[in-house]
Amino acid sequence: MSATVVAAVLLIALPIGFNVAFAALASTFDYPDVLRRPTGEVLAMFREGGSRLVTLWWGFAMTAVLLAPLAVLASAALAGADPTVLSLATTVGVLAAVVQFLGLVRWPFLVPYLSRAVSEADDGTPAGVARQEAVEIVFQSFNRYLGVAVGEHLGYLFTGTWSVLVGVASLQAGAVPAWIGVVGIVIGALLALCSLEFVGPFEREGWSLAATLTPIVYIAWSLWLVTTGVALLL
Repeated sequence: MSATVVAAVLLIALPIGFNVAFAALASTFDYPDVLRRPTGEVLAMFREGGSRLVTLWWGFAMTAVLLAPLAVLASAALAGADPTVLSLATTVGVLAAVVQFLGLVRWPFLVPYLSRAVSEADDGTPAGVARQEAVEIVFQSFNRYLGVAVGEHLGYLFTGTWSVLVGVASLQAGAVPAWIGVVGIVIGALLALCSLEFVGPFEREGWSLAATLTPIVYIAWSLWLVTTGVALLL
């Protein structure tokens, strides 16, 4: 099986797997809206989800890992493009996979411990209250650091940049119709723009324009991946 065929299969399978996992989390855990609720409520809902929810989060994190081999294989499938563009695309694509994985992996490994810790501390004693406050600080700190800064900010930035580079490489290689490359460049630029949602003056509440654009752009990005995969198979 050639690198082009494997890349095409991954281009089709990855967005499907990502969106299936995301939809499952939305229906069972009210994600991502649940993150706007108080920490204690989020952890209680997580604890009620049991091992099924933990496994679902693990599967969601694994979809991010798949972006790494996809980045390598996509560059191989577009071998007719400028080698510098392909090298940059591969490097940035692997980085996108790493930061998205780091942003998500806290859920199946760190959050179960925090949910148990806050439950065990719910005894009304001063020590219990102090422990609950400590859990809240840890939970929100990891949300801001791994979730917002690493997973979302760097994730959107690197994924968007990778999409732009793949779009450019597609135009150069001629392996898919030119319009697919153009669409990749536009969608990638919009993803990079969405990475600024919590930067600078928007740090506290977020940039409303980016918040509105992000789900729309991610759906468009998913469709672009699938379309590119199908085009490589034809």
